[in-house]
Amino acid sequence: MNIVVLAGGISTEREVSLSSGSMVYKALKQKGHHVVLLDVYLGLHKEQIPEDPSSIFEQDVDWAAGISGIREQNPDIEAVKALRPDGDRNFFGPGVIPICQAADVVFLALHGAYGEDGKIQACFELMGICYTGTDYASSAIAMDKSISKDLFKVYDIPTPQGIHLMKGQPDPGTVPFPCVVKVCNGGSSVGVSIAQDATSYEAAKEEAFRYGNEIIIEQYIKGREFSVGVMDGKAMPVIEIAPLKGFYDYKNKYQAGSTIETCPALLPEDVADEMKRCAERVFVALRLKNYARMDFMMDENNQFYCLEANTLPGMTPTSLLPQEAAALGIDFPTLCEKIVLTAWKAGKDSIA
Repeated sequence: MNIVVLAGGISTEREVSLSSGSMVYKALKQKGHHVVLLDVYLGLHKEQIPEDPSSIFEQDVDWAAGISGIREQNPDIEAVKALRPDGDRNFFGPGVIPICQAADVVFLALHGAYGEDGKIQACFELMGICYTGTDYASSAIAMDKSISKDLFKVYDIPTPQGIHLMKGQPDPGTVPFPCVVKVCNGGSSVGVSIAQDATSYEAAKEEAFRYGNEIIIEQYIKGREFSVGVMDGKAMPVIEIAPLKGFYDYKNKYQAGSTIETCPALLPEDVADEMKRCAERVFVALRLKNYARMDFMMDENNQFYCLEANTLPGMTPTSLLPQEAAALGIDFPTLCEKIVLTAWKAGKDSIA
């Protein structure tokens, strides 16, 4: 198959996306596919764009090589934008759209805003481009933690109590300390803080509002953290995430050796099964398709709560979802191919 892997972009998760994209690119090549890795925002130089977009798949070139720098929490997005003087008029880099239109499937290795929020998915729907992951509507719903929590309540999915706060809106102060403060449409735990008192609470709100005009303030669940991947509506094994220090923030997610991950998680079978069933209900509640990953916290009384759904979770061999697949005997290249083939089949069925 001719496949484009789209990565990069201009979200705070740019570097993580480039890492995912590079790994997926190599995995799909290993499976024998014709693959091109593109930075969705930077695209190609003028001289690199072929007259016939489909001819680029004969080259199997990683056009995003050399773009990625040191992975850090706050990549210099303004420096990236400076490389595209026309970026305010067209998000997609030169050559990206015609090459995606020439592909059989586009693997979305994007994370965060301008990738996981439904905007690119909606554009691709209009252009008839087949892509991996869920559709534009469910992407937008899952990206918005406030809407997600509202749907969790409708579907009787346990989730921490909390409130939604707009910038400039009076704070009712109804969530007791300690509490978690996070941006409403963020990812990779960027802009997430645990507030222990009034002083740290104000600082946490200020930090969260740096990343968006809407935030979530919810009860802090002290206990163990888990994640459950779901593919085609079927839950995968539960994985436990145990940071050696602090909580599962950006540093603990992406710095090697900072977290102990156990899959399958050491849980009583009935508890693990119930968590998996809950993850499947989240998949249905948020109208998700193809694949996703649900995050959970479990308190000291073994009551678990769903925090959110990730519609384009990290995709390196050591990321959580691939570890869950490995527990089922599915290696990373096979997982990537399975995601592609599922998306391709769904695209064919929608046309039929």
